[in-house]
Amino acid sequence: MYKKLLKDPVIFKLSIVQFLVYFGSWFSSVAIYTMVLNFNATPTQNALVATMFYLPALLGFINGAIVDKFDLKRFMSFVLLFELFWTSLFLTVTDYSQIYLLMLFVFLRATCSFLFFASQMSLFPLITKDENELKAVNELHSIIWSTTFAIGMSLGGIFVKSYGVYNTIKLDIALFVIAFLVFIFIPFKVDKKDPQSIKKLIINGFNYLKNHKTLLSLILLHSSVALTSFDTIVNLLTDTYYKEVIAISLSIGFLNGVRALGLMTGPFFISKLINKKNLHIFLALQGAVIITWSFFEKSFYASLIFMFFIGFLTTTLWSFTFTLIQNKTQKEYLGRVVAYNDMIFMSVTVAINFFSGYLFEKGVPMELITSSLGVGFILFGFYYKSYLKP
Repeated sequence: MYKKLLKDPVIFKLSIVQFLVYFGSWFSSVAIYTMVLNFNATPTQNALVATMFYLPALLGFINGAIVDKFDLKRFMSFVLLFELFWTSLFLTVTDYSQIYLLMLFVFLRATCSFLFFASQMSLFPLITKDENELKAVNELHSIIWSTTFAIGMSLGGIFVKSYGVYNTIKLDIALFVIAFLVFIFIPFKVDKKDPQSIKKLIINGFNYLKNHKTLLSLILLHSSVALTSFDTIVNLLTDTYYKEVIAISLSIGFLNGVRALGLMTGPFFISKLINKKNLHIFLALQGAVIITWSFFEKSFYASLIFMFFIGFLTTTLWSFTFTLIQNKTQKEYLGRVVAYNDMIFMSVTVAINFFSGYLFEKGVPMELITSSLGVGFILFGFYYKSYLKP
């Protein structure tokens, strides 16, 4: 199915752009974090820089209205150009006194990134033929994301160490230039321009969601995938148990790398098995895997195995539930709904990571924290089966 999709020149070139943009973003994020550490920033400043990467998602009600107002091809071209511009400004940050300027640049680039994501996810339903093709395009997008995450983060670390922070950023800039040149020559045109004001679009968007309870329920269901936001858990497990077995950087790298491998390979095996009637089973299965992991998570090698299988299920759950949202949304509201969905998803991601660290610091056993996330998946399975009635 994926080979067939890539024969379409629009999807093929969009995939190239996605790969270049995502790879560059992961690649330079290593450089940005390294820059902050080299500046000897405080823990709070480190946290603020990390927050800037996610904060624009919380502005989804504005982002979505912007996406729905303008012509997609032209708008996405401008967004890529501005993302390139803000990335180039990272080169102007040279010392600790500019740390807050760096935060501003990270926020502005991340805003462009979220706008581009909302645009392309609202574009996919407009260029695909049916529900199955849309699901496959979503899966392809997720596979590209997972691949670039695994390769970009690992190569980014090696490149920063070998060639320095600023040369890494320069390479990211070059990738954005290539992505922009590829994108502007993609042969697609979508008449998706709303004459209403941004304020009117925002109000209508909220009213649309308020009047479509099923769509709100699907957005909530999709947020269940954010329960696999294990960044804080992996870091704490490494610091508490694994650092005696393997170097901290290698532990974090290997665990995320193995998970990314599962994210990449899972759709090839289970994409054709999942459907509306058995989605609750896959949600419960993901919960069971996480709960089982909680009993063995003190072992680094056991965690490697479980991280793979968690990732193995995650991509398909993400793409399938996202497809349900896209199919339930009227075309003129796609940008806003995608952005609202991203806002909820990222809010859950931030909450999971914050409370995982907070509860552990307060003495709650890590096994209980991890297993509760697994229970969450099982509850979402019951919610889907009983309330949404597939």
